[in-house]
Amino acid sequence: MSTLPVYRWRLAPDGLATRRQLRARGLRPGGQDVAAQLERPRRRRPPLVAYLYRVDLAKPVRPMTDARRAALAKANAARRICPACHVDAGYVIPASLGTCVPCAYPEGTCDGIAA
Repeated sequence: MSTLPVYRWRLAPDGLATRRQLRARGLRPGGQDVAAQLERPRRRRPPLVAYLYRVDLAKPVRPMTDARRAALAKANAARRICPACHVDAGYVIPASLGTCVPCAYPEGTCDGIAA
């Protein structure tokens, strides 16, 4: 097993890019393996690590279809429904609470329903 080449922050060679950099160019890794690693040093903590991919092997981003757009809208809507009171909270329910804020802190009411 070979180890990945490691480059310091802002010193990666041309032809390599992170996922975000690929996405900004309208590309995706496309199943290729990680080509290198980028490390940004930090004081008193381990370095930040980003994986680099070869730009020449990257593939174009798949277009958004109507079915994919509908599935994404349905998934986002489900994240807004409170599992306790079944009301659209108007925001994404925090995973740390698991319910809308009024249901998590029942001092008040949840849209008029006593908790």
